[in-house]
Amino acid sequence: MEGKIDVGPGRPVWAMGLMSGTSLDGIDAALLRTDGEIIAAFGPASFAAYRPGDLAFVEWVHRDWQRYRPPQSEELRIELGEAEGDVVHLHAASVVRTLVAPAHGASPPLPAVIGFHGQTVAHDPAAGWTWQLGDGLALARVLNRAVVWDFRTADMEAGGQGAPLAPFYHFALAKHIGASEPLVFVNIGGVANVTWVDPSKDLPEEEGALLAFDTGPGNALINDWMQRKTGEPLDHDGQAAAKGDVDWMALHSNFGRSYLQRKPPKSLDRNDFHGAMNTIEELSTNDGAATLTALTAECVGEAMQHMPSPPSRWLVCGGGRRNPTMMQMLTDRLAAPVDPVEAVGLDGDMLEAQAFAYLAVRVLRGLPTSAPSTTGCRQPVCGGRISHPR
Repeated sequence: MEGKIDVGPGRPVWAMGLMSGTSLDGIDAALLRTDGEIIAAFGPASFAAYRPGDLAFVEWVHRDWQRYRPPQSEELRIELGEAEGDVVHLHAASVVRTLVAPAHGASPPLPAVIGFHGQTVAHDPAAGWTWQLGDGLALARVLNRAVVWDFRTADMEAGGQGAPLAPFYHFALAKHIGASEPLVFVNIGGVANVTWVDPSKDLPEEEGALLAFDTGPGNALINDWMQRKTGEPLDHDGQAAAKGDVDWMALHSNFGRSYLQRKPPKSLDRNDFHGAMNTIEELSTNDGAATLTALTAECVGEAMQHMPSPPSRWLVCGGGRRNPTMMQMLTDRLAAPVDPVEAVGLDGDMLEAQAFAYLAVRVLRGLPTSAPSTTGCRQPVCGGRISHPR
């Protein structure tokens, strides 16, 4: 799989995207046929949940990531190398699983390229520092396929936040579904982020086409709260939050007003709002879940103040869309219809994995993957390294 891949305008290829988010629940793998501009077809996809202990080291780092900044001791380098090997092995297994066990028994197409996000350990854009575990060259050798990886570094070197990176794919999706008015994609993963899209524009890097930024906590705080209080990894179907009452005083004390008022671009680490856990410690399990769920919804609502014009609808992807209490709070807070992306025929579980398949093809073509309106970089940037198996 050496050398140039035949892709260009009107010559789409199959690509596979791999995504493991800050919620640390598992790996999404999705096939997408694209030329890096239009979406030609969606392919099979799979999810592989992490087993207990799979990413124990990453979980430790999340709890105390400051000590893992460079320079690092030799002992830490060894631990990091072992963890990175685990990440590569687990992602390779996800690729194989997706290709050998497709839906409906059909043989899936082999991807020409893999878009490999890696496992985010920490993200500190204010310091110009981001960290994703995962060696793209090692993955290329294991899979015998070209791998595009390290998507964030080039953007940050150009003055960008390094996130969010899905907005260019959101632009392609808005075109794909035939949207004619501005709309917003909301991704509620560990951190929540929004992409405002004007589908009347021709290119995603065009001025006024996109505005994207992290809004605040997504599911991470809720998951951590439920794990601490009940041993469960999440609030299943928002049941605990539905039974609880929002403590509005505690919510507003955790509101992060300075962040919410700051103009985009801006991005967050999953732990940036983690102090909220301390201020709600005395609440019941249900009231704490309700308050943290409301915090996510309120932060998304506050994002409207930064948008160029009111969106015609909000399309929600990520795990948060499966939480009926979260969706109801968003509906109550936002002044336009709120729907899961399935309402327009998309797969909200695999959208981010598809995004990295899409970005990988853009990198092959040398097209921008971020712009000043999405990450704050000084000019449109083509981010990502290409590794071939030999």
